[in-house]
Amino acid sequence: NESLSAQERAEALVNEMTVEEAASQLRYDAPAVERLGIPAYNWWNEALHGVARAGTATVFPQAIGMAATWDAPEHLKTFEMISDEARAKYNKSFDEANKTGRYEGLTFWTPNINIFRDPRWGRGQETYGEDPYLTSVLGVAAVKGLQGDDPQYFKTHACAKHFAVHSGPEWNRHSYNAEISKRDLYETYLPAFKALVLEGNVREVMCAYNAFEGQPCCANNTLLNDILRGKWKYDGMVVSDCWALADFYQEKYHGTHPDEKSAATDALKHSTDLECGDTYNNLNKALASGLITEKDLDTSMRRILKGWLELGMLDPKSSVHWNKIPYSVVDSDEHKKQALKMAQKSIVLMKNEKNILPLNKNIKKIAVVGPNADDGLMQLGNYNGTPSSTVTILDGIKTKFQTPKSSTKKVAK
Repeated sequence: NESLSAQERAEALVNEMTVEEAASQLRYDAPAVERLGIPAYNWWNEALHGVARAGTATVFPQAIGMAATWDAPEHLKTFEMISDEARAKYNKSFDEANKTGRYEGLTFWTPNINIFRDPRWGRGQETYGEDPYLTSVLGVAAVKGLQGDDPQYFKTHACAKHFAVHSGPEWNRHSYNAEISKRDLYETYLPAFKALVLEGNVREVMCAYNAFEGQPCCANNTLLNDILRGKWKYDGMVVSDCWALADFYQEKYHGTHPDEKSAATDALKHSTDLECGDTYNNLNKALASGLITEKDLDTSMRRILKGWLELGMLDPKSSVHWNKIPYSVVDSDEHKKQALKMAQKSIVLMKNEKNILPLNKNIKKIAVVGPNADDGLMQLGNYNGTPSSTVTILDGIKTKFQTPKSSTKKVAK
């Protein structure tokens, strides 16, 4: 009944589901519930700086590059274009072809709003840098661009990740226990998450691999229950980082729980609604053992179904105006121009005291040093789409300064 609110409709659907069906929907790769008209769906999709891992798409500068623009309005515009391409892909390539695999949906696990404090952290490129305020402003712009401004249906879902106190390094992220001052927590690590929840109305929050004050983040009472659900009144879904719950019971990682069943129980009771991984395959065992109740399952199931309904994924296509976005927007000239504009705005130049720049076109020799100069893959960063064409640094310099071959021949004669 489309006249009811998403919350009311979710409640009605939950009441129709068996506990086995509800438990199956708390996985990122949820199977279909055919008798209720719920198709299979994979919640894992990426759009860090363009629709990622889903074929041709406009590739915008990496997040750390877009942060260097300090331009929130243009950042919002960029993510409006990204979500246009996402809807267009979902409508044509994915929805019409009945594809339900990874990277084929509308729920995007971006932006990464962790604080980048150590340049040795390789994934720091995914963030907006070390400044909590800039990260907050650009993160909110990304969320609004992805989720749209329609009062009834979200364009896509955004996800604030990784909650919280995560800034690398990678090697010990599955076992690291973060212990910081309360001031650092509230002044450095939480402001961006708070802004995305309260100002951006972000619909998903991803809990981190690491532990905080002795509890893994995906079952952390302070972070999830006291702050996120309590102080901030967040009503969206919490999703785990991929296979983070497996870290709970593995001795070489956190090792805080004896087995899969106890890990699944603790995560669910601390409001991790959706798991990227397979530990939630043990929810039925936890239910049979009395560790969780049907009410615990239903609480998370309501949030997940509400997400389905807010995106219009269970409604007729004609009901959702985002479905009218044409496929021609994908990798369009307008979007490529915006990508170029953002790249140009991201460039930071050192002082030009000796007027070395711009380089004189009459210069005879230019040395281009290093393997990255002619590596198009390097330029894409990570969590990227596939551009229709790439200009490497060497290509660009040659185009700017090299004399065309036809002209060279004339000069030689």
